[in-house]
Amino acid sequence: MKKIFTVIALFYLGLNFAQETGSIAGTLLDKEANNQPLPFANIVIVGTTLGTSTDFDGKYEINNVPPGTHTLEFSFNGYKTLRIPNVVVEPDKVIVIDTGLSATTAELEEVVIKVQTSREREEALLLEQKNAVTQKTSIGAEELSKKGVGDVASAVAKVTGISKQEGSGNIFVRGLGDRYNITTLNGLPLPSNNPSRKNIQLDIFNTSIVEAIGIDKTYDVRNYGDFGGANIDIASKDYNGPGFIGIGFSSGGNTEAIAVDQFYLNDGPNNSGFYDANPPAFPLNNYNFTTSWDRTETSIPINSSFSLKGGDSFYLFGGETKLSLFGVGSYSNNYTYQEGVSRGSVNVNSVAQSDFDYFDFGYNTNTTLMGNIGLKYKKHNIKYNVLYLNNTSQKQREFFGIIDVEDDAPNGGGFIQRAVFLRTSLIAHQLLGTHEIGEHLDVNWGGSYSYLESTEPDRRQVTLVPKVPNEPEGPRSFLLVSAASDNHRFFADLIEEELAGNLAVTYKFKKNEDENFDGKISLGYSSKFKEVNFEAEQFNFQIFNNIPQPDVDIRNVDAYFTQENLNAGLYRIRTFRGTLDTPGALNPQSYGGNQDINSGFISLEYNFSPKLTLLAGVRGEQINQAIEWNTVINGEGENELDTFEILPSLSIKYGLNERQNLKFAASKTYTLPQFKERAPFLYQEVNQDYFGNPNLNLSTNYNVDIKWEFFPKSSEILSAGVFGKYIENPINSIVIQSAANDITWANTGDSATVIGAELELRKTIYKKEKEVKDDILESNFTMGVNAAYMYHSQKLDGEKVLEESGLSFDPTYSETGISGASDLVANADIGYYTELSKEKNLRLTLVANYFSNRIFALGNFGRGNIIEKGVPTLDFITKAQLSERISLGLSLQNLLNPNIERFQEEASSSSGDINPIRSGDGLQQRDVDMLSFKKGYNFKLSFTYSL
Repeated sequence: MKKIFTVIALFYLGLNFAQETGSIAGTLLDKEANNQPLPFANIVIVGTTLGTSTDFDGKYEINNVPPGTHTLEFSFNGYKTLRIPNVVVEPDKVIVIDTGLSATTAELEEVVIKVQTSREREEALLLEQKNAVTQKTSIGAEELSKKGVGDVASAVAKVTGISKQEGSGNIFVRGLGDRYNITTLNGLPLPSNNPSRKNIQLDIFNTSIVEAIGIDKTYDVRNYGDFGGANIDIASKDYNGPGFIGIGFSSGGNTEAIAVDQFYLNDGPNNSGFYDANPPAFPLNNYNFTTSWDRTETSIPINSSFSLKGGDSFYLFGGETKLSLFGVGSYSNNYTYQEGVSRGSVNVNSVAQSDFDYFDFGYNTNTTLMGNIGLKYKKHNIKYNVLYLNNTSQKQREFFGIIDVEDDAPNGGGFIQRAVFLRTSLIAHQLLGTHEIGEHLDVNWGGSYSYLESTEPDRRQVTLVPKVPNEPEGPRSFLLVSAASDNHRFFADLIEEELAGNLAVTYKFKKNEDENFDGKISLGYSSKFKEVNFEAEQFNFQIFNNIPQPDVDIRNVDAYFTQENLNAGLYRIRTFRGTLDTPGALNPQSYGGNQDINSGFISLEYNFSPKLTLLAGVRGEQINQAIEWNTVINGEGENELDTFEILPSLSIKYGLNERQNLKFAASKTYTLPQFKERAPFLYQEVNQDYFGNPNLNLSTNYNVDIKWEFFPKSSEILSAGVFGKYIENPINSIVIQSAANDITWANTGDSATVIGAELELRKTIYKKEKEVKDDILESNFTMGVNAAYMYHSQKLDGEKVLEESGLSFDPTYSETGISGASDLVANADIGYYTELSKEKNLRLTLVANYFSNRIFALGNFGRGNIIEKGVPTLDFITKAQLSERISLGLSLQNLLNPNIERFQEEASSSSGDINPIRSGDGLQQRDVDMLSFKKGYNFKLSFTYSL
């Protein structure tokens, strides 16, 4: 009986205790994001073990709190910790505490600054992805820092289904290259720095200006319809915290560049990257060129960088108006060196027309200046951004071997030296505004003006061959050089100006019980007006082979190209148009024109239930692309592409539960050709010539996506999806039937197809918290992996090309893969982070990437496709925060250092359906290496200090 009474007594005491506790609940808001809910923040009752974290909607609840007066603490990484004292808890009651957090110190990639706004956090971007109806992925400054990413191209290449082209900032999204993507800055378009490319090279953008990079692989009618792969939007860094100044330095090198005995570059350009040159006043009748033909020695090839950042924000007029300021300036340089094999124009007998050992010395600079001003008054925001970029690439390239197996140096001994300097300067101004007018109306607008100049000043090419063809090791001269253009100086200038504007008005209706709106109707207008002007002058040094020519030292070409030898009649200077006696000989070749797009759209977003959301819209675009030219190969001419496109889109999100989504998207879009692809201008490289096709037309794209998403925790995601693309009238670069095997662009067939599957996982494997005095220190071990597998195919039709463009194109395959598409693209990273104190921490990250073999160029005339061999890369990044103001970093990149290889594969049915006009003996029978080199290891040590 005693036992029974004891049990009853204990039960009564426990019940009485439970009834004598209370609860604390509420909502936590993000003051740096217009008071949006702040998920995954920590809430603890100071002096106890009680606590919780906010959910996706910023809500929290702590139960079983003993009655009494407590202090409640709110904290979040990168935000100012808030303590609320004197919280009185009463038995059996719920105390509601609603509040918000604002920003404080946090670490970014190279400079410790005193703000980390919400869109920089990995957790916030995952929440944005979860809530979005479209299938959007974003990378914030926090993740860029963790993975040691220094430029936007490398950042984007970490996303599922995206790979980067070797040696450039061009990317491939789901197997589709540059022409299928859109690049914007804060939602407004950017011009290209390359006349043959649609998008500006992403590797010229330093991540120091980046708050987040959004990659939307499904189409939204708010965006321009020239879309097939992804819309890549760079959100420039915003600032809302207290004043700060931060500086950063780094130094490092590339093992291939450092290993050479002496590093060589071009004469003329300086190390700063601010260099230009113009042709001399009288270039045809006098030798007035002042820069040397010969290479010059340079300093030890050590990479370096410097950055300076600063910002502040403060309240005006009694606290209702907030002004924020932010500025960043950075400069970096790096050296590269490549040594390997380069071959060109492989024939069906597997013999290369040219066969070189080549050496490539490179030097690149990047100067970035960005500033912005933000003004926030209640629910009205206006921002002004200005961005200046100056990027240069200098190449000293040398080729030794067979120039032409049937002509120049057929037995070897040929020498080609090509000195190239490219400079791109961009200035972009943007004015952006968002306004909430009343409860139901939102207005978003933006306007931009950009001016881009890309110059190639004083490119120099020297070609020397053995004086006696059968003696490749004997003396060299210009005597047997075939073409006047083999020795030349080239000057080119591209100027592109663009005005763009966006306006969207959204009406919200049907308020629900959560005080949100179930319905949104948006109307909008977009326009952009682009003007392009390109001019080029080339001065060819025509050698007279009917008179004796002296021997020439390949390291002292200046001794030959002199006024004395010009007067003696050893050579003469001419342009493509002719000599001094030719009327208009000095008129530059040119092309240019206008591309005007006026668009309107309407969209409806509607929540049929808390689980089901639909976003449907249609966009109409009036497109006019007018081009005119004055070139040697096609004289004067003009062409106009004028069309009106109707572009529908549909996105559906179904919430399976609080943490899982199922998303569907379908759309129709188009792909425009570029100005250079339509201009009949001849551009010559060492192994290849290019010219444009005025009859090139646009492609039409049909896109479908299905995706499942699961968000287990704040920084975790598991997703899987399938996608398909059907492209009508696809555009490809092709080799036409000509003596020089010229490359041009054409609509090569009726259709192309891409079908694929994607998988992504981000997981916290281990997490531990340790209480030290009044602080809680965290350690965690995380991993991430993503992969995309694709099937891709396109149908090629030589008769279609002949009928539409008058070009002779003889494809080896009637059906084959898509240029730039890999069957498999994969990325992975593992990271360890530990806090030694609130001001000291250590982060270690290992990052791996892989893409499988992909087509670099389509096979033709019985030859196989040119294949870029798939390679793995592995990088290691470590960062140590030594104090509140000082941090150190070490990055080791390309640790596997694989061979970079390109080869022309054997023509076989394993790569596609053989064109019926090709017989078995008219096909290439073995693989031939066309390019091979190693990039070397890159290492960098960085130091940052914050004031």
